[in-house]
Amino acid sequence: MSRDLVNDICRALPGADWSEPFGPGHDVWKLGGKIFAATGAQGIGVSVKCPDVETAEMLRDAGVAQKAPYFHKSWVLVPFASADPAEITHRIHTAYDVIRESLPKKAQAALPPRG
Repeated sequence: MSRDLVNDICRALPGADWSEPFGPGHDVWKLGGKIFAATGAQGIGVSVKCPDVETAEMLRDAGVAQKAPYFHKSWVLVPFASADPAEITHRIHTAYDVIRESLPKKAQAALPPRG
């Protein structure tokens, strides 16, 4: 798994926007102005939003993820070195869906369905 693959997965999601608000080398993906995935300059993994703190804790306890530096405790870092690409894809899609569901109904309705 790599930064490029994460960017390809995120780029394919309807309405996803890429930026570098934390400086060069920090890939941040947003939907409706809210971050759902980020890869830091070190590129060791992808930080993703979880549905809740309990899910994040479960993923950390199961060894699937680590604490995401600089993010709320409802976020996890899924390391590239140990993660299955399907797991990372699932985590990115889940994070996207969490953010999408948090958007105002009008903003949600303006987005095409996720395929």
